[in-house]
Amino acid sequence: MEKRIAIKIGSNVLTAKEGGLDLVRIKQLVSQVSSLHRQGFEIIMISSGAVAAGRSLISDNKLDAVSARQLFSAIGQAKLINHYHEFFKEEGLVCGQVLTTKESLSTRSHYLNQRNCIEVMLQHSVIPIVNENDTISVTELMFTDNDELSGMVATMMDAEKLIILSNIDGIYNGNPSDPSSSVIREVYPGKRDLSNYIQSSKSSFGRGGMHTKTNIASKVADEGLEVIIANGKTNDILLKLLTTNEDIVCTRFLPSEAPATSIKKWIAHSDGFARGIVTVNEGAKQALLDEDSASSVLFVGVVNVEGDFEKDDIVKVVDEEGKQLGVGKVQFKYEDAKKLIGKKGKRPIIHHDYLYLF
Repeated sequence: MEKRIAIKIGSNVLTAKEGGLDLVRIKQLVSQVSSLHRQGFEIIMISSGAVAAGRSLISDNKLDAVSARQLFSAIGQAKLINHYHEFFKEEGLVCGQVLTTKESLSTRSHYLNQRNCIEVMLQHSVIPIVNENDTISVTELMFTDNDELSGMVATMMDAEKLIILSNIDGIYNGNPSDPSSSVIREVYPGKRDLSNYIQSSKSSFGRGGMHTKTNIASKVADEGLEVIIANGKTNDILLKLLTTNEDIVCTRFLPSEAPATSIKKWIAHSDGFARGIVTVNEGAKQALLDEDSASSVLFVGVVNVEGDFEKDDIVKVVDEEGKQLGVGKVQFKYEDAKKLIGKKGKRPIIHHDYLYLF
């Protein structure tokens, strides 16, 4: 199969200093993607920039945050995709728009339908450009930002790599503005906690910050994909990362050797759809976290269940102190699960095949 690469392009990469779209940068990125396509790569783009594009066209300080986002994204999405269309047309390629919401990926059937849509586009040499549909997204069910969306898309489409383009070279071991700080070049499985290095500030035009990028990159790498955080404003950054042996300053999250199954990839990114909580005792916690065994969540180790969940819904799994251990698909509805708490000899409330542990 051709090399399949997911590329997330952040708002700060696509936006000029004055706030409008940086058309020169967009055209350069399209040129790189087109070159990669001609070299046999399958490229899936996850592009921010719609809200920033819309904000540059209209101003209304009286709007609340949700209404402003809906207005700006409705206007800006048309502007953004039109530029992509024209630039890809100049390269002799066709691009297609895929607008999605977190809620539309909340069920396995919707997830597979979305995957099929993008798969068909790739089969017909169309460049998918994915973005969240901010015009209808409900605040509580929005993706944290397009980093989270890109992680779900990359794993959903079985990409080989996810490249997250930001406006800095990667994750620094200190404040990026401090000359003594340097980029962390590689992040290995089991050593992904970079919380001591992450700055809390968010980007100028986007919703997320480096903390979100790190969390998403760690999760996706643990699912078996290499994740690269690099500077999208570096000339020919994509070509340098994918087609040369040049030592590019960036942060690489090296993938775990045991990739997750398709169903576990969906479950791994379903945390925001959880309809309930299953609390387990210390013994069950240790069994689940034992890397040498494939344990299910058994009722004998469950101490409480919460929520209005039905069979096959997604729930969070937590320990007795409330720390989340993972997420999974339950085999019982709440009323039945409540009656079986602590009982032996029952089939698992969450089978290992439908359980993703953090």
